[in-house]
Amino acid sequence: MMTYKGYTAEIEVDIEAGILFGRVIDIKDVVTFKGKTVEEVRAEFHNSVDDYLAFCEELGEEPDKPFSGKLPFRTTPDRHRKIFLAAKKAGKSINAWMDEVLVVEADKAINT
Repeated sequence: MMTYKGYTAEIEVDIEAGILFGRVIDIKDVVTFKGKTVEEVRAEFHNSVDDYLAFCEELGEEPDKPFSGKLPFRTTPDRHRKIFLAAKKAGKSINAWMDEVLVVEADKAINT
C-alpha cells in the first residue's frame, strides 16, 4: 500500500501484462493508475491523486475525503458494559478509550 495526501492506494501485479496497477481504496470515487516499476507506479499514484483533486476543484466540487472521523460501532450489551467499565477505570470517555486502544492494535496490524 502507498499513501499520498491522505489517500491510500492498493497495488496489484498483472504478470501477463507486465505491469503494476493500483487504485485509491479509501474513497467512493474511482481513481486508478499503472506503471512498470515501483517508482513509476508511485509517481502515477501521486499524479492521479493530484489530477483528481484538480478535477474536483475545476468542477467546484469537494473531493471525496478518505475518512470522516466518525466510526459507527455496534456491539452486544455485555461488551458495551465492559467497554464502559474499562474506559471509566482509565478515566476516559468511551470514545477516547476506544480510540487509544484501537490505534494501538491498528498500528500493530499495519506494522506486521
